[in-house]
Amino acid sequence: MDSTIQGLSKKVQEFCEARDWDQYHGPKDLAIGVITEASELLEHFRFLSEEQALDLFKDKKSKEDIEDELADVLFFLLRFSQRFDVDLAQALQRKMEKSNQKYPVEKSKGSNRKYTKL
Repeated sequence: MDSTIQGLSKKVQEFCEARDWDQYHGPKDLAIGVITEASELLEHFRFLSEEQALDLFKDKKSKEDIEDELADVLFFLLRFSQRFDVDLAQALQRKMEKSNQKYPVEKSKGSNRKYTKL
């Protein structure tokens, strides 16, 4: 399987088009899908201590469930970008450059403060 962003996006596109899902995949619907799946990922960690959360990765079933939710988030991100001609690799690169300006190493290393508080 082609594991590049473009290859994965094409696989998602083919899956959805074979099922005639374009009609259900407007920008609002896909954005809702991203948040819904991200929330389902978060459910696995809700009310857990850091240690308990890390322990989930030691259990095969729990880890697979978490991987499934991550895959669902990725699915919706890929579908959104595919439907609305967003180059995710380019968008990430551009955003990383912006973040590099907001969070210079010398000010942000070892800190979790927002850039406005550095």
